[in-house]
Amino acid sequence: MRVAAGTTLVVHAIAAFIAGPAVAAGVIEALSAGIGILLLLGLGTPIAGVLGTLVAGWYALSNVGDVVFYILLAMLCAALALLGPGAWSIDARLFGWKRVQIPDRKRHDPPPF
Repeated sequence: MRVAAGTTLVVHAIAAFIAGPAVAAGVIEALSAGIGILLLLGLGTPIAGVLGTLVAGWYALSNVGDVVFYILLAMLCAALALLGPGAWSIDARLFGWKRVQIPDRKRHDPPPF
């Protein structure tokens, strides 16, 4: 997921830079490229995921033709923000890979009603 979202943000920013955007749009495109690179590396994934969601939401509101694509990109970035970076990321090397274990609970009595 990180690779898909990060590559999409970077490619979109490069395409917009080639088209020659205005200064205000160039700032958003530079932010998009930076967020995409952070997602590709897996560095600051929860924060980059939230920022990617905001940028993709901005694209969805400002571009009439590609609304569904940007809504899906925003949902992908939000999922990354909630799930975290995964095992192959810089975050996992810096902070350790988090693993949730659900303990096995054996009940001897039936649950109360």
